[in-house]
Amino acid sequence: MLKIVVDAMGGDNAPAEIIKGAVQALSDREDFSIILTGDRAAIETELGRLRYDASRVEIVHCTEVVTNDEAPTTAVRTKKDSSLVVGMKRLKEDPEVGGFVSAGSTGAVLTGGIMLVGRIKGVMRPALCPGIPNVRGTRTLLCDCGANAECKPAYLAQFGVMATAYARAAFGIEKPRVGLLTNGTEEHKGDPLHQEAHRLLKETQGIDFVGNIEGRDVMYGDVDIAVADGFSGNIALKSVEGCGKTVSAVLKREFKRNFFSKLSYLCAKKQINRLRDMLDYAKLGGSVFLGLKKVVVKCHGSSKANSVRPSVVQAVDAYRNRLVETIEELLLNTPTGEANE
Repeated sequence: MLKIVVDAMGGDNAPAEIIKGAVQALSDREDFSIILTGDRAAIETELGRLRYDASRVEIVHCTEVVTNDEAPTTAVRTKKDSSLVVGMKRLKEDPEVGGFVSAGSTGAVLTGGIMLVGRIKGVMRPALCPGIPNVRGTRTLLCDCGANAECKPAYLAQFGVMATAYARAAFGIEKPRVGLLTNGTEEHKGDPLHQEAHRLLKETQGIDFVGNIEGRDVMYGDVDIAVADGFSGNIALKSVEGCGKTVSAVLKREFKRNFFSKLSYLCAKKQINRLRDMLDYAKLGGSVFLGLKKVVVKCHGSSKANSVRPSVVQAVDAYRNRLVETIEELLLNTPTGEANE
């Protein structure tokens, strides 16, 4: 049976919310089991509060935890018995393990993924690729959202290729529309990096590049993929998060203003809840780390069970739908102008 490793100790709400979400995911699919890495006593305490199929849950005891305050490379190299490192090694070495999920330190997950799991042959830089809710009721893949703050044009072109493979494998979009996130839709817009990236994306075979897009198009446009350098992509992601929280807070405040506003809320409650759910990108799951030899999903550091649950299912689906193999196949036929480093 397919196994998914979950870093039980990673994240602001670990281990309780992480374990709860992982266990809930078991009810969404019957064809996988989970491996929880972390302090056995703490994990067993949390599992004792839940109802679950014990035959589908394995615990691997670890004595260390990687924190957000530690230098990622140092932590991965020195904390060999941490829940993150042990989980990554299990992912690499066990052929039955198809994915790894963590809400821990982003830097450590990225470093561990590259050092312990390894890159797919031909990948210049792996990239984080979350799904952002859009006005069409689907999601826009944002690639990259923070793994690579400094990029070369060829990296961005390859992000377009890897995200295209992801859209096909995970969501069944045969010809996803790819846009380059910059400061204007005109072809000449952007700094030299984005101008050259535009040229490379335009010349790259195997993807449907539709040109430049602006920040508003991530949620309101008609593209399936927004290619970005990690710096810009992270700002876009955090802006979406802030927008969702702002809209929710303003609606809550306005509908509590007086008796008549409370009455109007009752009439629009269903539509308001739909809007709130649409703006909550965390419910779509975590960010898949594209370009690694196995599936790695990074959850938001403050993730609770309702975000961990779809992240685990996301890892299952990415493995079942041959994400890694699809990326390998597409990269083989779509050179982007720069050799693997």
